[in-house]
Amino acid sequence: MSTVKEIESAVSKLSRDELHSFRSWFQEFDAEAWDKQFEKDVHAGKLDALADEALGDLRAGRCKEL
Repeated sequence: MSTVKEIESAVSKLSRDELHSFRSWFQEFDAEAWDKQFEKDVHAGKLDALADEALGDLRAGRCKEL
């Protein structure tokens, strides 16, 4: 399976139980990939400006406690 169309076709043929297993696996796979990208972005400083802005808002009293 090398194309998205082939993968889509294979997934559409899964039984209900197989689809449930695939869905669970894919959610874990996707979450892990997202976590790795997030950590990479943090280490690269891509979120520093957002963190600085949030801390500035907190210090200025523009944040509400829930």
